[in-house]
Amino acid sequence: MRLILIAVFSFIQIAVSMAQIQIVNKEVNGLIFKCRVAGNPTGEPVILLHGWPETSHMWIGLMEKLSAEGYYCIAPDQRGFSPQARPTKVKDYAIEFLAGDVIGIADAFGIKNFQLVGHDWGSAIGWAVVAFYPKRIKSWTAMSVPHLKAFSDAVRFDKKQKKMSQYMSFFQWRGIPEWFLLKKDRLNLRKTWKKSSPEELQDYLDVIGNKPALKASLGYYRANYKLLKKGQDMENYLEVNTPTMMIWGKKDIAIGPVGVEGTAQYMKGPYEYVELDAGHWLMQEAFEGCASPILAHLNRNKYVFIGGNNR
Repeated sequence: MRLILIAVFSFIQIAVSMAQIQIVNKEVNGLIFKCRVAGNPTGEPVILLHGWPETSHMWIGLMEKLSAEGYYCIAPDQRGFSPQARPTKVKDYAIEFLAGDVIGIADAFGIKNFQLVGHDWGSAIGWAVVAFYPKRIKSWTAMSVPHLKAFSDAVRFDKKQKKMSQYMSFFQWRGIPEWFLLKKDRLNLRKTWKKSSPEELQDYLDVIGNKPALKASLGYYRANYKLLKKGQDMENYLEVNTPTMMIWGKKDIAIGPVGVEGTAQYMKGPYEYVELDAGHWLMQEAFEGCASPILAHLNRNKYVFIGGNNR
C-alpha cells in the first residue's frame, strides 16, 4: 500500500511539474529569445505566437491546459520583445524575418513539424509561416487577424476596416507614437491592457513599457506597412493547404468582418471558423471559448503526416 501511495504521489509530482511554466533562452541567428515552455518535451509540439502589445505571458493559461493534455508548448517573446533579440533597424522587423524566427526557434528545440497558434501580430506572422514553410506546420490556428491578403484588401477597400486601421498610419511617425503611449506613466498602453490580469499587466509593462523596447515593437508596423496597408507582395500569401482554424470576436474594434469573411476563399485545405461574442483580446475575454476549439483542432491534427517525423 505504501509503495502504491508513493507511486501515485510521484506521478502527481511529475504531472504538476510538466504543467509548470519554465523559462528557456534559445539562440537563433545571433538573437536570443526568451521562451515560456510547458509540458513533456516528448509530447506533440505547439508553438504559440503573441500579439502586440503583448508577450508570451498571454498564453500561460492555455499552455497549462494544453500541457495537461500531453502537448509540449513553446511560447517565445518574439523579436523586439525578447531583450536580447531586439535589432535597432526597422527593416529587421520585416515579416519574413519574423516568420524565420519561428522556424529557427523550432529548430533550436529540435522540432521539425509542429502545430501553430497565433494572436494579433502573432496571427499575421503565423500566416507568413504557413505561406513560407508549409511542410513544417501540421495545423494552424489564427486568432483575430485573418488571412493577410483578405485583411490587406479589407484595409484598402472596406470603409469600416480602413477607419479601424488608421492607427497603422499614425505608427509610421517616428517618436510620436512612443511618446503618446508612454506619457503619464504609460497610461495609453495601460488602457490597451485593461482586460489583462495584474500579473499579465506587470509583465507587459516590464517588457515593453520603455522607449527602446516599444520602439522595437513598433517596427512590426513600420517594416510591414506596405504589405498590410498597400497590399505589396501579396502574391506570396494566397492559397493555404494547412488545416486552419480562424477565431474572431464579433466585438473586435481593430478587425472588422470583411477580412475575416474573405479568408475562406484562400483556404484550400480543411478550414473551420469560430465566431465569439468577444472583442480583440480573445484569451482575456473568452478563454474557454478559445481554449476548447483550439484543443479540439490540435487533437484532430495530431497525427497528420506532412513528411518527416516531429523530431
